Amino acid sequence: MNTKMTPKSPALIAVTAIFTAVIFIIISQIPPIPIPATSGYFNLGETAIYVAALLFGPFVGAFAGGIGAALSDVYLGFAHFAPGTLIIKGLEGAVVGLLNIKLKKRIQNTSLRAIISVIIGGSVMVLGYFLYENLLAVFIPGLEIYALIEVPFNIAQMLVGLVIAVPIVHAVQRVFPQVKSYL
Repeated sequence: MNTKMTPKSPALIAVTAIFTAVIFIIISQIPPIPIPATSGYFNLGETAIYVAALLFGPFVGAFAGGIGAALSDVYLGFAHFAPGTLIIKGLEGAVVGLLNIKLKKRIQNTSLRAIISVIIGGSVMVLGYFLYENLLAVFIPGLEIYALIEVPFNIAQMLVGLVIAVPIVHAVQRVFPQVKSYL
């Protein structure tokens, strides 16, 4: 398939819908690990967000990451996090996808490009949740302490997502070499 995906192409819409569902399922159905100290949870959703963004770019990463993760928050009973998740995970997916494309001109090594993109995009997620939880602390006193405690968990979530996503991206590109032409 040599067709370039554009924002209105049926293929891009289908891939975005599939990854939105995959992200929702991974976060909500692979048992998330509760973090009692923060009233949040550790999950493997970052992996799917990174795969979506690295393979199909910033639009798929942003839309699927933001919507899929926010819906998971609502489904799992963390609705107060859903608005922040929508924006934070959306930005994370967009940054990972955009950086991966921009770095393609300078860095030929796919793994190195993915690692840099994910670390920077994942840092957006870590900082985003820290700021969002401090904002929520205005309404829920004491949450700012949780925001600080959650930073290492969010960093771990990012790193686990990175370690799992990069080999998946390589495998998909080996099995479906046409995926490389989408970006």
